[in-house]
Amino acid sequence: MTRTVAVLVGSLRANSINQTVAEALAKVAEGKLTFDFVEIGDLPLYNDDLWQDGRGPEPVERMRAQVAAADGVLLVTPEYNRTAPGVLVNALDWGSRPWGKSVWISKPAGCCGAAGGAIGTAAAQLALKAQMVTLGMVVMGHPEFYLKFEAGKFAKDGSVEDESLRGFLKTYADALAAHIERLC
Repeated sequence: MTRTVAVLVGSLRANSINQTVAEALAKVAEGKLTFDFVEIGDLPLYNDDLWQDGRGPEPVERMRAQVAAADGVLLVTPEYNRTAPGVLVNALDWGSRPWGKSVWISKPAGCCGAAGGAIGTAAAQLALKAQMVTLGMVVMGHPEFYLKFEAGKFAKDGSVEDESLRGFLKTYADALAAHIERLC
């Protein structure tokens, strides 16, 4: 059975390396996981006053519905100032409210990311995973995914040119699929 994963990418820029990595991961996961990319760039900054009769603004309701409908969640994060970007944290805040109606509770989840530096997004993921656990997600702890991004290893169509990298992505995708399957 193919499971659906709500994918939130924490970078909004047009040629995001983390979007590239997420799309490559989606390709190697085909047949086991279907990636449903969730738009988070249009979410307003969290403000409790924006709730009206228990409903948030339309982009919030759309995001919450996508996450609620998915079997699991994957957060793909860049690293800004040794932590996760505000746009991703903002999405987590919107999904956790209103009180008692969080879409994150008991969701099987993974966290990964890429950066230009040697340690990838290790510091951002550490902070993000702590928040994910606090929100009630069941976070996959192993394998970890800290990638130093090298553009030449990815083709224009989103596929992976490098055999070693393809294997790494497949190992992660297979582990995420097994994690989700165990919990669904």
